[in-house]
Amino acid sequence: MKDKILVTGAAGFIGSHLTEMMTLKGFKVVAFDRYNSNNDHGWLNNSPCKRDFEVILGDIRDYDSVNKAMKGCKGVMHLAALVGIPYSYFSPLAYVKTNIEGTYNLLEASKNNNVDNIIITSTSEVYGTPKKIPISEKNQVNSQSPYAASKVAADQLALSYFRSYDLPIKIIRPFNTYGPRQSNRAIIPSIINQCLSNKSENLNLGNLLPTRDLNYVDDICSAFYEIYKTKKTIGEIINAGSNYNLSVKNLAVKILKIMNLNYKIISVKLKKRPEKSEVFHLKCDNNKIKKFTNWRQKIKLDQGLEKTIEWFSENYDSEKDTYHT
Repeated sequence: MKDKILVTGAAGFIGSHLTEMMTLKGFKVVAFDRYNSNNDHGWLNNSPCKRDFEVILGDIRDYDSVNKAMKGCKGVMHLAALVGIPYSYFSPLAYVKTNIEGTYNLLEASKNNNVDNIIITSTSEVYGTPKKIPISEKNQVNSQSPYAASKVAADQLALSYFRSYDLPIKIIRPFNTYGPRQSNRAIIPSIINQCLSNKSENLNLGNLLPTRDLNYVDDICSAFYEIYKTKKTIGEIINAGSNYNLSVKNLAVKILKIMNLNYKIISVKLKKRPEKSEVFHLKCDNNKIKKFTNWRQKIKLDQGLEKTIEWFSENYDSEKDTYHT
């Protein structure tokens, strides 16, 4: 049996895939997610390997529940966070409490439990609109939303624990991740959902000009695993991305082509970010992760989009205009 590891945010999009992958690789996974009165385990409810991992419900904002869940764990993969950028404009304090204070609880519990392998999940959003691309880890951070600012603070707090307490911190900075189970708020599910609902032949999106570096969720989970395996990444920030980007408009065109649809693509003001908050270009310089680990992207964009469209199509409930969990 490999390490016992704690995965926070385990019932979410990336967290659920990571929980399953690490379980299948032989790790004893403790899946930690937010407590709810229905005892709902989110995307883990119907996981094919549910019998092989332990689920603990708590609250990342509560030190005691984090500390209890971490007992006996040698490793931690910290994904619990508020991630919706639009909501962060309306409730920035919620992001402070979950993303910053939650990370503090995670770090303190890790220190007190002598955890020897800790991955903190950052985001490419911390770079903002870069002065040059591709974006390396040396690029200056430039948070353009309360969400991004909360992640910058969490990253710096984690690095301070590495420097102050010699805590074995590794920071993964995934670029735009997509795939099955992703929230309908994200760009790719939003496009697919509008196509499946078939309510009109218009595809209503926000700003069509920003470019994104899109990565299938299995590849990002593999990046977590590869970073976890090596001590070379301790104290380091590691980008995880494809080094390929395309515009939102061209992404929509590609999805429409795969789905054999001819919708009109429209930029809708209500779906746009505040002007100064829009991140216009994201393209990952992935030389560092390739240098320190064996990670390589395996699923190209067209293949990943086909797999994602297939999953959303199979799980779409046309009567409720939603998806089965």
